[in-house]
Amino acid sequence: MKYIMAILVVITMGSCKEKSTTAGSDKLDMKANSETSSKELTSSKKASALNFFVGTYTEGKSKGIYTYSLSSDGQLRKVKLAAVSDNPSFLAFSRDRKFLLAVNEIKDDHGVGTVSSYRVQGDSLVFVNKQSSGGAHPCFVAVNDKGYVLTANYTGGNTGLLRLDDEGSLSELLDTHQHTAQPVNDRQDGPHAHSVWFYPTQNNVISVDLGSNQLWFTAIDSNSNTLEPLAPKTMDLNPGDGPRHLAFHPNGDWIYVLNELSNTVTLVRYDKDNGYSKDESVSMLPENFNQENTGADIHISKDGRFLYASNRGHNSIVIFRVKEDGTLQVQGHESVRGEGPRNFSLTPDGNYILVANQYTNSIVSFKRNAQNGLLSFVDQIDAPSPVCIIF
Repeated sequence: MKYIMAILVVITMGSCKEKSTTAGSDKLDMKANSETSSKELTSSKKASALNFFVGTYTEGKSKGIYTYSLSSDGQLRKVKLAAVSDNPSFLAFSRDRKFLLAVNEIKDDHGVGTVSSYRVQGDSLVFVNKQSSGGAHPCFVAVNDKGYVLTANYTGGNTGLLRLDDEGSLSELLDTHQHTAQPVNDRQDGPHAHSVWFYPTQNNVISVDLGSNQLWFTAIDSNSNTLEPLAPKTMDLNPGDGPRHLAFHPNGDWIYVLNELSNTVTLVRYDKDNGYSKDESVSMLPENFNQENTGADIHISKDGRFLYASNRGHNSIVIFRVKEDGTLQVQGHESVRGEGPRNFSLTPDGNYILVANQYTNSIVSFKRNAQNGLLSFVDQIDAPSPVCIIF
């Protein structure tokens, strides 16, 4: 009987050991599976993250152009310093996205600013070359399908023309088009070109001049590589408007002009037979707001249903609904949770809006409701004097 009991004890202990070993093995498998799933999730999140470049002013802590990323759920992450650059305040991709152009908003010993070209390599930028922008303090750059590059030189009060070759190298300055203006006030003491756009064709150019209070119309002569004035040469905005930036409706017929000084958006209609005509202007501010403010940036959703513009002072994004006749109706205002939203950008899929708060050194992400155009705060991250976001 003693022998039988001993045998049973040995069998039971062996059985318990086997169960214990099996349980331990199961725990290891579960841990391994958990780690694998976690790694796969992290890898998936990285894969779904969207990188973007940020232009800055470099008088403070910034060193140039930075790379950040936006996750699929709107979370922001700083990646790296992509390129050391002097006041790269506005950025633009070449049409094939192989190259990135950046203005250097400076006035050098020759009295002009510069524009720099970089080869895009993943989240990094490789310097190619730099050329004169044609005037002092360039604050905007654009490039068309043929590689023609336009600069808006704020202090110089003119636009510059260059060309980008297939290797990403910028030509020397090809031409400039000088604006003129009579002094009106401190901000409109002369011509101040603030942005320049290819519209309605790849050869036609609209330059927006805050100082002269006008839109200027030119065309690129590809034989002489010059900017030639069109007729009419200009369009006057309302006195004191101070036009700054534009947004083009997808239908190609409506242009929305953001006026920095009057804090309004003006609808300009375009007809290929009759040209441009100025329509109504709508305030960017709430009726009860009477403090100092300047308008900054403007963008439209891809479906053309909603227009967004930024306020510096009220520190908000104003949301407009675009009505069937092209006029605007205010949907609301969203706080940018910082100060000085000089620039903002919609993601390529239109799901998010990212705002660059220059004065409080931050980038803020908002989820965009495609049905009503409204915005919901998602995330915020530090960034040194951010003034341009480009996807």
